[in-house]
Amino acid sequence: MSGLIFLFPGQGAQFPGMGSELVEEFETAKRTFKEADEILGFKLSEIILNGEKEDLMKTEITQPAILTVSIACMRVLAELGLKPEASAGLSLGEYSALVTAGSIEFEDALPLVKNRGKFMQEAVPQGQGKMLAVIGGETEKIEKVCEDVRNELGKTVRPVNYNCPGQIVIAGEAPAVDEAGIRCKEQNAKKVIELSVSAPFHSEMLEPASDKLAIELEKIEIKEPKIKVLSNVTGDVMEKPEVIRKLLTKQVKSPVLWEQSMRSFLDMGYKFYLELPPGSTLTSFMRKIDRKNAKIKTIEDPKKIEQVKSELSKEGIV
Repeated sequence: MSGLIFLFPGQGAQFPGMGSELVEEFETAKRTFKEADEILGFKLSEIILNGEKEDLMKTEITQPAILTVSIACMRVLAELGLKPEASAGLSLGEYSALVTAGSIEFEDALPLVKNRGKFMQEAVPQGQGKMLAVIGGETEKIEKVCEDVRNELGKTVRPVNYNCPGQIVIAGEAPAVDEAGIRCKEQNAKKVIELSVSAPFHSEMLEPASDKLAIELEKIEIKEPKIKVLSNVTGDVMEKPEVIRKLLTKQVKSPVLWEQSMRSFLDMGYKFYLELPPGSTLTSFMRKIDRKNAKIKTIEDPKKIEQVKSELSKEGIV
């Protein structure tokens, strides 16, 4: 297939001032930021563009902020004739993918992810949970380490993000995660890096957040996507609204199968990928997943949009 895939980042991609050049260059982006303020009833745009890093790090602010920047860029690209044939997003980014697919309205998604962030923040008391990125380890060994520590300590720890070859994130109760990190290094992992997050995301410790999110998801309309959207939970296309609702509920407390999702796209024959802002993390993941067959571009600088469009045009994509 020659269609274009949009990829959307999740929490951790945020930075102060993200989207500022989009807003300066494109009226559509400016209107999207204003719309976000009106939907939420406070100046989210001011926090994104001029706020302190600490404000942007609050999970219930981070999530709607990233969604706003991603959708602002998506709308700009749509006006310029760049529309995807399919999409996927990492954790929070899945909501951006579903908005892009016409499955969830932006006005519903924005307060939903604000609540999602709040629920995730509240689910585990500060200090009780932890997340570690294990770099350069073997998947099977990391899974076995987590299983052994769980059995020995009787505490929760497991892989929660399968990002790409050589990068897996583990999460759970702090003592178990620390012990698993030590053992992963003993199993020849190159590095173990503690993530600066407020909770052990995508672990079973987020069950309370999942339960609360399920109630909020019942309040909004979810339509069948107009383009393919892959689920973090299964790595497969999700189509029916009720299935999407259940998978979004489950996603908060389930591992993110990002590498498996990208391999699903590759197996379908898709070659061309565009990572929307903020950040370029998904581009680095894809290059480790399949540098040979996947062609991926990142729009970190809005001034490069026309350049990217020109390159895709030469490939027969637009």
